Amino acid sequence: MEKKKDIWRIDTILNWTRQYFSEKGVENPRLDAEVLLSHILKVDRLYLYVHFDQPLEERELTNFREAVKKRAARLPVAYITGSKEFMGLDFQVTPAVLIPRPDTEILVETALGRLASKEEPHILDIGTGSGAICISVLSTLQSAKGVAVDISPMALEVAKSNAARHSVEERLTFYLGDLFAPVEGQLFTAILSNPPYIPQADIGDLTAEVKQEPSLALVGGVDGLDFYRRIIREGKKYLAAGGFIAMEVGIGQASQVAELAEATGFYKVSEIVKDYGGIERVVVLTER
Repeated sequence: MEKKKDIWRIDTILNWTRQYFSEKGVENPRLDAEVLLSHILKVDRLYLYVHFDQPLEERELTNFREAVKKRAARLPVAYITGSKEFMGLDFQVTPAVLIPRPDTEILVETALGRLASKEEPHILDIGTGSGAICISVLSTLQSAKGVAVDISPMALEVAKSNAARHSVEERLTFYLGDLFAPVEGQLFTAILSNPPYIPQADIGDLTAEVKQEPSLALVGGVDGLDFYRRIIREGKKYLAAGGFIAMEVGIGQASQVAELAEATGFYKVSEIVKDYGGIERVVVLTER
């Protein structure tokens, strides 16, 4: 007599996966299980609770097991699903780009607050990655135009895809290159950046998930400040009258970045913005 196959329902597969992820040291085992299953079934997470007793088809089980295997190997959830929510928008992400984080929304919100009164602002996003920063700004400010620069051609392809997804591609120009090199001669109302800011020696202490993100987007030199030095030094000639530079910084770096800027004699620190955890997260510079 043929053995009857086990029937995996939504609740049983989620409970099994939560336990499996816990054993593997995954930080949010239940949440990750739900997000992955929602992705495989193409439903929202609420659906999983309402239809907890729904059996999974063999194809769905196969695809889910493959996703679970990747997550257990500490591949970030966003790379498995191929998307990440940021500023209320859905962004495509791949291992070629840094995964957008809630902390970076503080940078976007700060920029939007300062740009609201500007007519037809021109924005530069340095190290654009997925394009989350500049696309979020352009999605909110219909009068704005932008330029996005990245040194990675693969990252630019992701950003271009996201610009098209959110219908801002006609107002956003992409350049491949190193910081300001591709935009010689242009002036910007706002220069925005979430540059690499992790000190070289701290890379070994990062989580297994973060280590799978592109090192180009993470490592900021010996002290983590290399890119701030360059943006501060080179940015002066690209800043339009009345414009500003806003940069995301790592924990404990705001005062150091502020000192670097003020030492030039050109900038004043207009604002240091804290994130929701009370950490100084964004430094805003204007001309003295």
